[in-house]
Amino acid sequence: MSNRCFCVLLLSLLCLFLLVLQTYAQSTPPHPIVLHAAHMLDVKTGKMLEPAEILVEGDRIAEVGKSVKHPAGAEVIDLGDRTLLPGLIDAHVHLFLHPGAEDLQTVEESVPQRTITATLQARDDLMAGFTAERDMGTEGAGSADTAVRNAINRGSIPGPRMRISGNAINILGGHEDAIGYNPEQHVLPNANYANNADELIAVMREQYKEGADFTKIYETGADSIKDGRLSTPYQYTEPQLEAAVKEAARVGGRVAVHATGEPGTLYAAQAGVASIDHADQLSDETMRLMKEKGIPAVPTFTIFEYFAEHAATPAQSAHEHQILDLKIEQFKKQIAAGIPMAVGSDVGPFPHGTQARELVLMVKYGLSPLTVLQDDLLNGAKLLGWQGQIGALEPGYFADVIAVPGDPLQDIAAVQNVSFVMKGGVVYKK
Repeated sequence: MSNRCFCVLLLSLLCLFLLVLQTYAQSTPPHPIVLHAAHMLDVKTGKMLEPAEILVEGDRIAEVGKSVKHPAGAEVIDLGDRTLLPGLIDAHVHLFLHPGAEDLQTVEESVPQRTITATLQARDDLMAGFTAERDMGTEGAGSADTAVRNAINRGSIPGPRMRISGNAINILGGHEDAIGYNPEQHVLPNANYANNADELIAVMREQYKEGADFTKIYETGADSIKDGRLSTPYQYTEPQLEAAVKEAARVGGRVAVHATGEPGTLYAAQAGVASIDHADQLSDETMRLMKEKGIPAVPTFTIFEYFAEHAATPAQSAHEHQILDLKIEQFKKQIAAGIPMAVGSDVGPFPHGTQARELVLMVKYGLSPLTVLQDDLLNGAKLLGWQGQIGALEPGYFADVIAVPGDPLQDIAAVQNVSFVMKGGVVYKK
């Protein structure tokens, strides 16, 4: 079969898939819904409302209390002894990646094939209780995430609310360049090249033209451990990052960076980025600036744990465990410094729909369950630009509601067992 025929076939399968999903897609219900449960967490105060009811009208929450109005024709959904929470937020996902050799899948799999994968994985994330996400780069699929986001927004396919970036941006020879291949084959990187401020701005303008909501920049890499400390070269200077931040702000966007250590993390904080993702090792000055400017770290423990447990060789496993151990040690210092946090898992290289593990690990390594939920829901909503619309169960907010067994304030692992999902007033799982 020729490459052209193969692409046509994949596109046809995608169209059929979208049509089938659209047949089953649920629109905003014409009748009010009352959710009833034994418990509901007020994320802002940390208090439980018992019992609890939520009146949903259209795609918004109309009323919250121990007992709410039951308008004529309202559907009552009794969730029994479960706890109601706002829909979870993952601030660092890769919808276009799946478990397996990342460098090969981005070369061997066509963009249509990867887009089909992304639509399936968006559904997996939603069914796991994640009603809002930030896709941190398609890793070689360009602006295909624009189509996925738009299809979700239209109700054509199920998935979380999405903030998207298209491809990430990288320097020649940087963290996401195609290194280790035959140079005569000119294998493309998983990110767009930009080697100076002017090129950064040109690439960003193209990405915003194609539908990006924000910009993802690789600021550090590759990482190594030297004398017990993380060593990682920076990719852009502070003035270059500042130019990118200003360009994003011009069109209402923001810049997030992959940055694991110094001095790249310091340059990012000085430039005023929206978030520093991974944040393995931060200097005192970097943490001071992050706290002062309200720049959250997004630790992404789950991907580090996954790489350590699924390394190809014992030597690689030892290296990954060494980085994870250093990261845990540094995380405790970051907690003590009081820097803001948001929750992002880096899901994609490990299976979509399993990333609630990130909240469990952040508790395991030092935060309280309530703090992690506040980091996820309140800081996450702010980071994604939906502050005051998602992340809490309050009148006027989008009706993004999940239910979990037990009390997540006592056992955060409850968020790994989501049994009910509503997004925008539409029930996707019960």
